Amino acid sequence: IVGTKTATEDIKDGQKVTVSCAEGETGNVYEGILKFKINKTDLDKISRPQTKVMMNVGEPRVAFMDSMIPNDGVGLAREEFIINTFIKVHPMALLHPEKVSKAEQKKIDAITYNYPDKKQFFIDKLAEGVGRIGAAFYPKDVIVRLSDFKTNEYANLIGGRNFEPEEDNPMIGWRGASRYYDDNYKEAFQLECAALKKAREEFGLTNIKIMIPFCRTVEEGKRVIQVMAAEGLKRGQDGLEVYVMCEIPSNVILAEEFCKIFDGFSIGSNDLTQLALGVDRDSALVRHIYDERNKAVTDLIAQVISVAHRHKRKVGICGQAPSDFPDFAQMLVRLGIDSISLIPDTVIPTTLKILEAEKKIKKGK
Repeated sequence: IVGTKTATEDIKDGQKVTVSCAEGETGNVYEGILKFKINKTDLDKISRPQTKVMMNVGEPRVAFMDSMIPNDGVGLAREEFIINTFIKVHPMALLHPEKVSKAEQKKIDAITYNYPDKKQFFIDKLAEGVGRIGAAFYPKDVIVRLSDFKTNEYANLIGGRNFEPEEDNPMIGWRGASRYYDDNYKEAFQLECAALKKAREEFGLTNIKIMIPFCRTVEEGKRVIQVMAAEGLKRGQDGLEVYVMCEIPSNVILAEEFCKIFDGFSIGSNDLTQLALGVDRDSALVRHIYDERNKAVTDLIAQVISVAHRHKRKVGICGQAPSDFPDFAQMLVRLGIDSISLIPDTVIPTTLKILEAEKKIKKGK
């Protein structure tokens, strides 16, 4: 554990403590020697389920380690972590340095000092991050979700406040597909396309697929696909598949129309729950209502799976619910979902639950 700040003052020499890194990305230090249990799974005795078990990956540095866990690829590779951690600069600030302050430009120059062409810095760093995930899981599918920062999150990048509006509710504001064709952001999105093109063509990682988030209308989807094609990311070329996140009720209601322009859906249960129930998932006051297992949400999921399969389109899920609730994953199996994407820690136990559900289906239960 690093970055503990006060550990050398709070823990005395010879004091007995338990250091645990088994609870996620944040390590914890407990007073005393705690009892613990190790659960071991013999992977040789686990068969692969018919339902694909994929992973949610955002951190390129752990991609090769995560790929050692039995899996069927990456159902959600997030760009946000790469941009936040390795790029740090708002793409429009790299394109328009004249609009940022001298202090911000000094920070940008320090980060990009090896790059006379600041645009190339963004392209290279994003391509490297996405490419590392793609390489770790090659030749399995790696579905990369295009950037899905909200305006307040983009504003926190270096130089970002010069290009981002202030919105009362960024969660349902200028995010996802709505940005990519907008004249106020389109040239930044073109950098994103160039990075993905580089990862697929120069690195040879044609296992990388692309997913468009928060696509409110079919027309928006068409416009984004047109921009991508103009930048060399043409659907169907060199096996490029383009998916759409199913996280807005309109994606379900108009699923037949979305099927005509996309290769498949990936259900984002977090936003779908929020918008189906009208619940701000960031509000503690109504958090008790927020439940992905609510019938309104599960009915929407069942509907989109049915429509997608009728049109021979793939449909998976990359939301948090299957990782948190094994019974939710089993329900998805019964509905016939093609793939379930999970956080790495839950892949093995959820795989066992999926195998159990598939066994019951075969027996007609």
